[in-house]
Order: sequence, then structure tokens, then C-alpha cells
Amino acid sequence: MDIQQIIVEKNVPCQMRDGVTLYADIYRPDAEGPFPVLLTRLPYNKDLPFYSHRYLDTHRLVQNGYIVIIQDVRGRYNSEGDFYPFIYEAEDGYDTVEWAATLPYSNGKVGMFGLSYYGFTQLLAATKRPPHLKAIVPAMTLTDWQKDSVENEGKINIGGSETWALESVAPDELKRKHLDPEEYNQSIKKMAEYYNDIEKWFHYMPIEEWPPLKDLGVADFFYDFIQNRLSDEQLSRVSIADKFELIDVPAYHIAGWYDNFLKATIRNFSELKKNDDSKTQKLIIGPWAHGIFQSRLGERNFGLHASQDWIDEQEDLTNLHIRWFNHWLKEEKSDFETSAPIKLFVMGINEWRDEYEWPLARTSYKPFYLDSANSANSRFGDGKLLHDIPKNEWTDSYVYDPANPVPTHGGGTLFAGTAPGPLDQREIEERNDVLVYTSEPLTEPLEVTGPVKVKLWVKTDAVDTDFTAKLVDVTPEGKAIHLTDGIRRVKSEAGEGQKDIQNQLLEIEIDLWATSNVFLPGHSIRVEISSSNFPRFDKNLNTGKTMVDSTEYKQATQEIFHQKEYPSHILLPVIR
Repeated sequence: MDIQQIIVEKNVPCQMRDGVTLYADIYRPDAEGPFPVLLTRLPYNKDLPFYSHRYLDTHRLVQNGYIVIIQDVRGRYNSEGDFYPFIYEAEDGYDTVEWAATLPYSNGKVGMFGLSYYGFTQLLAATKRPPHLKAIVPAMTLTDWQKDSVENEGKINIGGSETWALESVAPDELKRKHLDPEEYNQSIKKMAEYYNDIEKWFHYMPIEEWPPLKDLGVADFFYDFIQNRLSDEQLSRVSIADKFELIDVPAYHIAGWYDNFLKATIRNFSELKKNDDSKTQKLIIGPWAHGIFQSRLGERNFGLHASQDWIDEQEDLTNLHIRWFNHWLKEEKSDFETSAPIKLFVMGINEWRDEYEWPLARTSYKPFYLDSANSANSRFGDGKLLHDIPKNEWTDSYVYDPANPVPTHGGGTLFAGTAPGPLDQREIEERNDVLVYTSEPLTEPLEVTGPVKVKLWVKTDAVDTDFTAKLVDVTPEGKAIHLTDGIRRVKSEAGEGQKDIQNQLLEIEIDLWATSNVFLPGHSIRVEISSSNFPRFDKNLNTGKTMVDSTEYKQATQEIFHQKEYPSHILLPVIR
């Protein structure tokens, strides 16, 4: 179907079960219907193409015979009510889907699409099983708001949380708060001043008194989340972790190797696939960052076939959506019934590949062991990564100072001031508080695809601290390209009932999420070990307290063991 004319209806009301009215823009074919509906629900202003359309050409969706509805969620922009992240999205999503199905030009079949926040509005709505919801495409999104967005492995995603609250939430809240135009102009200028200096404000302690939001008097929910003030009932409403069995709608999950929600998106696919089969749950993972689907990212060019414009030299991302929705909402024949459930991009060789399970069944988990250089006085930066357990008895140590944390440089980031993706880590590796372990240059290609973990035996003189790990691809020219990273708060690894970790030998595991990369001949595998990655994660103060409610900190001496009895290593998912 090729629709030539599009009818646009602005601010169409939709009443929720509690009487609150939400408003949507509707784009529909100027042709005889009825037509299926594609709905997205977001907090970022339905009137702004950058947020409401983002990575899709919604006009093409209409031209292919769909009604597109873009709705402001409760308490945002044109919609009534009070905004609180995700608390109302399951019920409001259900009500909106059923309303969309009854519109006079709708045929009663509804699909949903959207990225990030409006990826999660799809999944939350699906837990309520609206009868007319037939398919969804959740892109780069969550499983649990508290655990995937505000926190990660017990750490606060400080840069992301503060950026989102100030940049994405505050402007509309200020407009609602200050009805007088002059008051609003003054407040929005003040917000801009704070945002322009946000890299400085990332360091502010205690976070519970963070001036940018306190001064502006907005985004009160931010403090509820970082202080863990939500009730169990509220936490359940912002999570699908305990509701996967309730979701029975076909879903095409979109992820990126450098997306800050990579782990959650893979988890959503894997859990929903348990309930169903490869016909209804699909996953694509590209060399992408959050909302960035281009061929170039960071310091790598993955080729035009890696971009949203020409995926695998076959189609663009909009056409992928059209095929998916045609299959489930129009019952058009396609290969979704028989095709592989997973399509992933293998970096290094820059190729797409179909797969049938996650992790891959043919994975061989290979440990690479950390080792010092050739003397007991070896300095940071010259450690080795070995196939065999080291024979020496040395350990490595460094001092972690919360006043001077290791800066975030690339990776799965989503906050102001730091670019995501595969950036060169050599400047980071020059620091005295970063240990570097490098393999010999490879003589044959080595593919690593799947979940990556680091196991360490450590000792600290702090009452609580963190350890970080990073996997790096070192080129023959010496560039140290970031692949994936992780962090672990040691207190949680001390063991049940064991509260004192100070000066105790501890075995910890760091989850580096996942990657897919071929280390080419002449390249080396590198692992970095440290104790901070700021402001992606809050810095540990080494006192037992956190940045949330404290300003006091101490330096900590960290020790890494890698003897026969304590074989610290990275466990790589090697694909033959």
C-alpha cells in the first residue's frame, strides 16, 4: 500500500480509568480504512520529531497503511496528571491500547514501538495483556527501572540519572510549575546554567542535596530512587522482572553492544523466549550506542552495512519495523516464522550473523590469567595476560583515591560530557591507579561473543570499596579500543553474615555484560583493573557510606592476587 496523503490530528484526548486525560498526535492515511495502529508513549514531548520519531520514519509507516499515534505520558507536556517515572505506565498503556483499537478508522489491531523509556512503556503495558495489542518492538530498554537505570550492581548510575533528571525531565516540570512567563524564563535559564556545568555537579556530595534539582524544585522522584524510598509495591510497578510469564505478545528486541541497557534488553529477550519460541521473540544487536545507529561510533567505522540505513545490506530500520508489523498486524507472509531468532553484529570482522540461542551453544569459555611483569617491583601498566596460571607469587597493588576517580571514557554511557562507544583507553591506562594486563599479539583470529566475566582475588584496607574491569582490543598500532566493562561493590561479595571485609582476602566476580568481537592477528587482548569509572558510576568513598548521604572519604590500598591458589582471570566466551 502506498498512501500519498496523510491526515494529522493534534492533541487528541484519551481518558484513563481514573479520569486523567492524556493527549496524542495521530497520523493516519487519507484513504479508506480501517487500518492497524502503531502506538508509542513517551515523556519527551510528542511535538518534537527528534524524540517522538527518533530513529523511525513515521511517515513511511503511515504510507504503508498504518495509523501512527504518539502520546505524551501522564504528567508530561500536553497530558494531564502528575509525572512519576513508570509508576502509571502499565495501566495507562493498557487503557491507551484499548482506546486506540476503538477509534473509528482503526481495525482493532495495535502494535507498539519506541526506544528507552518508550521501549519500557511497551513491556509494562504488555504485562496487563490488553486484548488488542498484537506485537511490539522494544528498543534499548529496561527490565527494572531501579536496578537497570538508577543502579547497576549496587552502584548508582550517577551521570545518567543526574543528566536525565536535569536535561530531560526538568524543563517541562519548570513550565508546569511557573505559569508566569517571566518566572519560567528565569528558571529555565538557571537550569541551563546548571546543565552547562553538569560535569562539575557530578562530583557534588551528598547527592541527596544535589543543588541543580533542589534549587529548581523539580524531579523529586530522583531523591526517592537514590535513597531507596520506594515501597515494594511501587518497585514492582516499575519492573517486569517478576512478570515475564504475563507477557505473551510477539516482540522484536533491538540492542547495541555499546548501549547502557544492553544487559537488560538481552535479559528481556532471553526470559520471554523461555515462554515462547523463536517465532515470536527476536533480537538484533548492532554495534550501536543508546539511540545511535550509525556506521561510525567512537573510533571505529563498522561499515555502512552496520548502520540503521542499510542493515546487512538488506533494509533500513524502518523497513524492519514495517515487515514485523505487517506479519503480526496484517498477516502478511514473511520469514519471521522460520528465521533465526537472533541477528548480531560481530565487530573486528564487521559482519552480521544469525544465531539461534544466547549464549551461543558452541561457546567455549576460556580463562586468561592476570600476571605481573618479570619482577616483584613491577609497576602498573606492564602486566601480562596468560593462557596458563602464573607461577610467581607476586601481587599487584595501587591506591584508589575517591578525590581523583578514574574518568569514564567511552563504553555504554548515556550522560552529558562523555561520548559512548569504542574509544582509545591509552590515556586512562597511564594512571597509577589502573592495572593493565596484555596478552601477546595473536597469530590467529580469536572470536569472543557472549557474556564476559572477570574473577579476582582481592584485598583492601577499606571497610568497603569497588573494583572495576574493562576488556580492550589492542591494535598493532597500539590503540586500546574499549569493548565492554563492569564494576563490583566489594561489600556485597563478603559473604552472608560477614560484615567486615577490611584486610580480608576476598574472591569477587565482575560482570562485564557482553560483547562480540574478533581479535585479529597482530592484535592483543587487554584487561584493565581499577576501582572507579566516574561518573558512569558513583565513586566509592571507602568508608561504608556513599555519595548519597556523605561527604567524607578515604584513600584505599587495593591488592590483586594472581598466584596458583588465587588465579585471577577474565573468562572469555570463545567461539570456534
